[in-house]
Amino acid sequence: MSLRDTSRPPVYPVCMRPPRPPLGLVASALVLLAACSSSAGPSIPPAAGSSAAGALPPGGAATCPTAPAPNPPDPDGWPATGTAVKASVYPLIVSSEQICGRNRLLFSFLDASNRPAAAPDRSATIAIYNLGRDPSTPTATAPATFLWAIEGERGLYVATVDFAEAGEWGAEFTTTLAGGTPEKIRIRFEVKPTGSPVPIGAKAPADRTPTAADVSGDLARLSSDQHPEPSFYQLSIDQAIAEHRPFVLAFATPAFCTSGQCGPTLEILKQVARQEPGFTFINVEPYKLEDANGRLQPVLDANGQLQPVQATIDYGLVSEPWIFIVDADGKIAASFEAIVSPTELTAAIEALKR
Repeated sequence: MSLRDTSRPPVYPVCMRPPRPPLGLVASALVLLAACSSSAGPSIPPAAGSSAAGALPPGGAATCPTAPAPNPPDPDGWPATGTAVKASVYPLIVSSEQICGRNRLLFSFLDASNRPAAAPDRSATIAIYNLGRDPSTPTATAPATFLWAIEGERGLYVATVDFAEAGEWGAEFTTTLAGGTPEKIRIRFEVKPTGSPVPIGAKAPADRTPTAADVSGDLARLSSDQHPEPSFYQLSIDQAIAEHRPFVLAFATPAFCTSGQCGPTLEILKQVARQEPGFTFINVEPYKLEDANGRLQPVLDANGQLQPVQATIDYGLVSEPWIFIVDADGKIAASFEAIVSPTELTAAIEALKR
């Protein structure tokens, strides 16, 4: 990674269109959807000598059974992972992990030229199959809601699904473009027994994170947002927890976001914050930054890679942006990977008020 010394925050190289990925491959999904983003993909690199917290993800169960492997290995009607499927669009799972329990599953569609095909007039539903138990009968079918990742540019879908066991699962996506014929596409993927991010119901790590007071109110030394919201930098995580304040916690870095989604997500948070006066919002830059000649630059490791801050490690993040809702008892009440709609975020906040 190279950064040029310009008068503006560094801009990552224009992305080259990646080759069509194997169906079911969960990797760099947001980068594929982004108009421009780092070629590094959305994964947060681990800190030297450390590992992400081994906590259960949202919806994960304390113990999770594992289903047997599919028998035969390639059940009828389910293409082997990596096998091309003849379809006008193909699905791409955006969520970084699929975990035993309830999941907020993010996905999108790409056309044959790797262009985003998700759109408000394209409907989608998802049926999930436990391939190790019964590859012919879905365990559940769920509607998907379209969300703009960047208004008018690219979008994705969100669906709530439950995985009762770890193991190999299948998803059958049914999608219809307005006025068109429904099309079904199947992919296979792995469900893990546990995940990386701090799970719902767990205690939120009480990290000391930078605040405006640490930089004498000069937010340009604290946030890579060109138009930072001052209220997002008044309290550190540990202060909010100590004061028993419910709060929204975001890990987002507009200037150095590897997924290309941090800026749009922060704008949604600002919109909701204006509608929720008095509620606490905290934004944390997930990577180590330093003030260099009046502007923030990343502190790269020996290999030229971004380095996560301690809070990023403690919260077990493997991608960014990420949003947690923390209740007055300092427990995780909800979490959202990558993108959240104002409706979802407001509903989570209102649930804490009840």
